[in-house]
Amino acid sequence: MAERKHLSGDVRREQIKKAVLEIVFSEGLKNLTTKNLAKKVGLSEGAVFRHYPTKQAIILGIIDDVKNELVSNLKQISEQKNKTPQEQLEKFVCNHIKYLKKNKGISIILFTEASYQNSAALKERLDEILHLQKKYFANIIRNGINSGVWDTSVSPENIAELYMGIPITMNIELNLNPKKFKYTNFCKNMLILIQRILEKR
Repeated sequence: MAERKHLSGDVRREQIKKAVLEIVFSEGLKNLTTKNLAKKVGLSEGAVFRHYPTKQAIILGIIDDVKNELVSNLKQISEQKNKTPQEQLEKFVCNHIKYLKKNKGISIILFTEASYQNSAALKERLDEILHLQKKYFANIIRNGINSGVWDTSVSPENIAELYMGIPITMNIELNLNPKKFKYTNFCKNMLILIQRILEKR
């Protein structure tokens, strides 16, 4: 197989991670083989291993991307002092959904491959990502409650747990109706549900 050697290692690694997500989303985890991955990227199987020694190394790289790109962004949103809690909530939810839509396959990787592999490193990093997402979401809810915007009887931690089901719901929607999925409608509907829970009684 002819290989385009002029591309840098960083570019190749990004291509490999992107190809993993595409295969997982469109063909399922069972088809995430080195052969399919090499074909998708246009490399030999040996070349794939030169960039990533194992499939787990690729998954760890993807999880690190989630932390550096998505989780860091959600942290910034939760700390924006110039925004109201309602504005923070909308931006948090919609940016999260937008990221998952752009990176189809992420939810499958996070909630299946990383969860069920017998790897302490994978589970540790996944646990950290989930913990931080819940923490930043709960901070927004807590700020809204403390400022008198939302119901004081609502538990920020409990609603954060509930919120973490949204990526799974979105993944189901994307898998069942990829062409019909509407990002803005889904974001709006999720916001309405969350806000109804938060409304003062």
